Amino acid sequence: MPELPEVEVVRRGLDAHVTGRRILGTSVFHPRPVRAHPVGPDAFAADLTGRRIDAVRRRGKYLWLALGDDALVIHLGMSGQFRVNAPGDAHARHTRVVVDLDDGTQLRFVDQRMFGGLELRPGMAVCPVPHIALDPFDPEFDAAATAAALRRRRTQVKRALLDQTLVSGIGNIYADEALWRAGVHYAHPTASLTPDQATSVLAAASSVMAEALAEGGTSFDSLYVNVNGESGYFSRSLAVYGREEQPCTRCGTPIARRAFMNRSSHYCPSCQPVAKELP
Repeated sequence: MPELPEVEVVRRGLDAHVTGRRILGTSVFHPRPVRAHPVGPDAFAADLTGRRIDAVRRRGKYLWLALGDDALVIHLGMSGQFRVNAPGDAHARHTRVVVDLDDGTQLRFVDQRMFGGLELRPGMAVCPVPHIALDPFDPEFDAAATAAALRRRRTQVKRALLDQTLVSGIGNIYADEALWRAGVHYAHPTASLTPDQATSVLAAASSVMAEALAEGGTSFDSLYVNVNGESGYFSRSLAVYGREEQPCTRCGTPIARRAFMNRSSHYCPSCQPVAKELP
């Protein structure tokens, strides 16, 4: 699933192409992506017609288009993509929604698995996802306060990093990478983190996501691309995620993988030793 860097890549691409544009019409080819609209696909399309896109905003893994006082909230799910095309271009497979813009281009929502969605939320253009915490790229993000809140949790550090009500945007890939950089085991109890450890983990998450953003995000397959259909290249720079049994780039110890929260955690057994408090 796309994490903060991948979603920010999409946001920047959308911002360059659609901000200031007016929606002339919308075609919904499959109802599932607009399932949250209370009246149905036809009403969704009608409600977008004539709207001006004032801004493209993001918090954590959520995107939204500011449409006057309202917001079109976008969740990419596991395979959601946006493409900017000319009307005559062939539709990519799994194209679900097409928006006609006043400059003659089309904004197309493509989603193979259809876990993503588009939802119009009236009167919520400033922040339609208030339940989501600020992310490390937000200018109002308070790293010290978040580190203190992290230490007050009674859970494991990776579980806390994945909790979008504590800090948003961090998913499985960048949690593993941040914990490796900070030298902290994924199951380390948050309550026993030192202030320096908590600060280091958040700083590592911020730095690794900034580096990933600079490389267009992390792409393992064709399910994540930017609005021009291009993949990101940060997968080449990953230190632990997806590198099971390969040597740690810091100490040479083989990277380990363990089941965690219905997914996997990748870590270096030498650089990230199990805390003494763990059984």
